Amino acid sequence: MLIVMKKGAGEEQLRQVKQYLVDHDFDFHQSTGANRTIIGVIGNAESVNRAELESLSGVHVIFKIPEEK
Repeated sequence: MLIVMKKGAGEEQLRQVKQYLVDHDFDFHQSTGANRTIIGVIGNAESVNRAELESLSGVHVIFKIPEEK
């Protein structure tokens, strides 16, 4: 799963998203670009409450990576 943060999302907003992931036993990798920060979630993303995560301040969109066939 990929979490794309809004343009201009601050450190506090990033901290909240990362804390949410840690609290729910996920690992993650942060990639910071010129305009956006993307957080790659490592683990079984099926157990994520997507609505709760999307409601966090600074989250722009969440992409689920499809299963391989």
